[in-house]
Amino acid sequence: MEDTLLEKTGKTLGQWIEILNQSGLEKHKEMMHYLQTEQGVTYGFANLIALKVRKSDAGSFEDEILVENQYKGKEQLKPIYETLLNEISEFGDDITITPKKDSVSIIRKKQFALIKPASKTRVDLGLKFKSRPTGERLGNSGPFGAMCTHRVQISTIEEIDAELLGWIKDAYDESI
Repeated sequence: MEDTLLEKTGKTLGQWIEILNQSGLEKHKEMMHYLQTEQGVTYGFANLIALKVRKSDAGSFEDEILVENQYKGKEQLKPIYETLLNEISEFGDDITITPKKDSVSIIRKKQFALIKPASKTRVDLGLKFKSRPTGERLGNSGPFGAMCTHRVQISTIEEIDAELLGWIKDAYDESI
């Protein structure tokens, strides 16, 4: 995201840091609110800028550790996770990736997807829709409960096809 900051916001990271330093704001949430409401910056970029200003972006290092721990003993599944993230990041610059202990939430204004290495042979992708029937491949939420409305079980990168990406895009579009 840092690489596209100038292109997407019209200012460099250094310029944004100067703007926030001059604002006198100190709390992360206040900075994000200011950037979004007063400067028109999207959520993802506002979060990045606020983290950089507060020099607390080491959280990204902690996030990497959380993801690495999820895939210990399941390393062969990590390319599925990485491919999903690469594809999802193409939807827009308003996406936040939030690793947790056993899964990764994908959030726009609301969570629309959840990626979890479910076993040594499968990644579960949870999706949240307002209204969509289940089918053979797009199943019910299973163990995700209320966090997601549907689940797709993925065992190979080849299963990340146009149909699956269409469902993810639909969930992203509905999450505003």
